[in-house]
Amino acid sequence: MTPKELRDFCLSFNAAVEEFPFTPETSVFKVLGKMFALAALDAEPLKVNLKCEPELAVRLRAEREAIEPGWHMNKRHWNTVTVGGLPDAMVRELVEDSYDLVVAGLPRAERLRLDRP
Repeated sequence: MTPKELRDFCLSFNAAVEEFPFTPETSVFKVLGKMFALAALDAEPLKVNLKCEPELAVRLRAEREAIEPGWHMNKRHWNTVTVGGLPDAMVRELVEDSYDLVVAGLPRAERLRLDRP
């Protein structure tokens, strides 16, 4: 997956936006103000921080060398994923899971506004 493909995929979700609150090089993808992905899209190797259920996060780290505890994040809830170390389909699934977890934590009224199919 290329940086452009990762960016486009993150922005394909309802109400997803890209912001740069830390540095101009660090893309933060949010849904209704809540972060679901963070990446330096010009970095080599390409890595992305993604939210994950705590039990699954631990299991994924044990199974995949390309998945580590979230760098500069709450390591219980976030993983850092080396994009080139995983199949594209798995990266997409992890991004989607992160988005879904963040949406699930939004107030009900905000979730209803998303109207995600």
